[in-house]
Amino acid sequence: MHKLKLIGIPHDSNSSFLRGAALGPSRIRLMEKEGSVNRFSEIGRELVDGINYQDCGDIELSTSDSCAAFNTIRDAISQLLENDSKIISLGGDHSISFPVLSAFSKKYPNLNVLHFDAHADLYDNFEDNPYSHASPFARILEKGVLNSLTQVGVRTLNTHQKQQAIRFDVKIIEMKDFSLDFIAELKNPLYISLDLDVLDPAYAPGISHHEPGGMSTRQLIDIIQKIETPIVGADIVELNPKRDNHNMTAMLAYKLFKELASKMIYS
Repeated sequence: MHKLKLIGIPHDSNSSFLRGAALGPSRIRLMEKEGSVNRFSEIGRELVDGINYQDCGDIELSTSDSCAAFNTIRDAISQLLENDSKIISLGGDHSISFPVLSAFSKKYPNLNVLHFDAHADLYDNFEDNPYSHASPFARILEKGVLNSLTQVGVRTLNTHQKQQAIRFDVKIIEMKDFSLDFIAELKNPLYISLDLDVLDPAYAPGISHHEPGGMSTRQLIDIIQKIETPIVGADIVELNPKRDNHNMTAMLAYKLFKELASKMIYS
């Protein structure tokens, strides 16, 4: 039985600006197969499906209805967690983190979340959609099931989201105040939610919401490699292949998968 499972969640019905993130899981997988890179992480571990992790394919979603889709996602993740597996989910828009975290929080009652993003995603109800990809952390926090939420790389805070952060006691490291001090304070068990738009658009053009002033690819990889707290789950979301440039962002997402997977399997 493999310690790490990979699952695709091709769902973007809650994207507020552009659709296309549902194409993310298949495009990320293509980067392993198309031949321009190898399967080794920077710590020298080769990631091979069927050897040290298992690709479980995509969750089949027969509807764009958020409640029905989220129930399907939550139940699928819960089933994978029954065998004490660690899971990396490939999105999909960021709304998928709500049902994924709902499943994880039942397995891990004291779950801590590290969230990389240009946006805080704390809106109570964005554009009349409480399940928007701008709202997943408001939805999970209002359930009172997380021990902590740390957000890194944010550079779009408005008044409402600042109020939400105070309401839910969220620790936010805005990009303008960026430092690595938060790494030493991360607690176990840890889940990482990684929105690719935490990176500057120069490094990740294939996203729906370009927000200048983000971190570099090297900064993000260094953070992942420096984390010593055990990681039980992660998601990589918001790749939009329709906006990508020569698969730059898809390749980046695959690179981040390898670094996260190596960390989760071998530490």
